[in-house]
Amino acid sequence: MPVIQYETQGAIAVITLDNSENRQNPDFAAGLLDALDQAEDNSAVKAVVITSSDEKNWSQGIDLAWLMQARQDQKTDEIKRFMLDMNTVFARLLTAPFPIIAAITGHAFGNGAMLASCCDFRFMRSDRGYLCFPEVDINIPFLPSMIAYNRKAIPEPLLNDMMLSGRRVAASELEQYRVVTAALPDAQATFDAAMEYAGQFKKGRKIFQAQKRRMHGHILSIMDTKDKPLFENLELTV
Repeated sequence: MPVIQYETQGAIAVITLDNSENRQNPDFAAGLLDALDQAEDNSAVKAVVITSSDEKNWSQGIDLAWLMQARQDQKTDEIKRFMLDMNTVFARLLTAPFPIIAAITGHAFGNGAMLASCCDFRFMRSDRGYLCFPEVDINIPFLPSMIAYNRKAIPEPLLNDMMLSGRRVAASELEQYRVVTAALPDAQATFDAAMEYAGQFKKGRKIFQAQKRRMHGHILSIMDTKDKPLFENLELTV
């Protein structure tokens, strides 16, 4: 069964993370890339909303059970490919020719929070769920590009706090810092607000993509020059 669902509602493509905690593994990366391909191949699509079918989680980040098993089985190439594929997902979000809007309807932890940061806009429910970077507590340092694209979404004082403390931050505080466009009372209201916001975009694809490429070119450069050597050496833990 696919872990990512794709559909269109008028000019809006809806990508639904559909695997409970939506932990990220090779199937997750492949599913997201396929969904983005479908959206880009459909010239009628003017915006994308990423939501979750789970009532508690948006994405809990990397599938650590899969990762630990892959390391135990010495599937180094598979791990490298997954890391590169997720960077490709993030790069695609950063350069998509239309707005990518996250409807964060539950917890977004670790790489799930990274996924949200790479979106252009974020809406989040206030009755349940946190944004959190637990890497400092599980001995996984941020990749250089992670710092860069989180900075585009999260103001430096809050990002510094979140990265070094690992604390969980709720939608109401994120709204104060403008990390999320709006904090909504529940999951349905969050999705509805994201869809309404997406519906206002009628921008030309070429100009939208050109703007994003110029805005985020430094992040793409960091992915190529600083992340890839770390992937090659698998210097991902301390």
